[in-house]
Amino acid sequence: MFIRLLFLLLLVLNLGVAGWIFALPQARAPAAEAGDGGVPRLELLSERDRDIEASSAELAAAPDTAADIGSDTCKSIGPFATQADQRAAITAVTPLVNRIRPRETRATQARGWWVYLPAFPTRERALTAARALSAKGMRDYYIVTAGDQQNTISLGLFRDQLNAERRRAEITALGLKPQMTARTEEMPQYWIDYATRDELPIAWRPRIDGAPELREEPIDCF
Repeated sequence: MFIRLLFLLLLVLNLGVAGWIFALPQARAPAAEAGDGGVPRLELLSERDRDIEASSAELAAAPDTAADIGSDTCKSIGPFATQADQRAAITAVTPLVNRIRPRETRATQARGWWVYLPAFPTRERALTAARALSAKGMRDYYIVTAGDQQNTISLGLFRDQLNAERRRAEITALGLKPQMTARTEEMPQYWIDYATRDELPIAWRPRIDGAPELREEPIDCF
């Protein structure tokens, strides 16, 4: 009986020790590199290409130095009629240049011509002049009743300058002294400015719709 108990006790102890050893973390042997020692490791072409691309990306992302900017050639393309045209041109030209930016200016454009008799001192004087025009067969006129041009007699608005000059001559022949002035309006104009290291012109015209109507001008670098 005693021997049987001793045998069971030793068995339990052996099982406990075996479980404790099994539960210990196993130390991982360092993986040996394939190949003999002293022989250069083989490098796949795909791995080498990835390294080259990464290096190129780092160089491309490097900021321009002051010396680089000083050697740039900068020009402006425009004017574009709308911001949508400007954005499309930026997309088309960006691959050709080092830097690019949008720019907006304001320009005064002629919108036609106005023929008129200058403002009279009083409305009664303006009405008298209007009756004289009517008596001579003139019907296309009106008296400005308010604003900066009050008591002026408008004789017509014309898109074409030649037609405006004919109207003025017609009224002058009646013994009056009409004046003609250009009607102007301030309109936005859209440009794109670019910088490049190459002094040769870039081929931007084939890439932009409506290029024949655009012009290129040198500007100070930015």
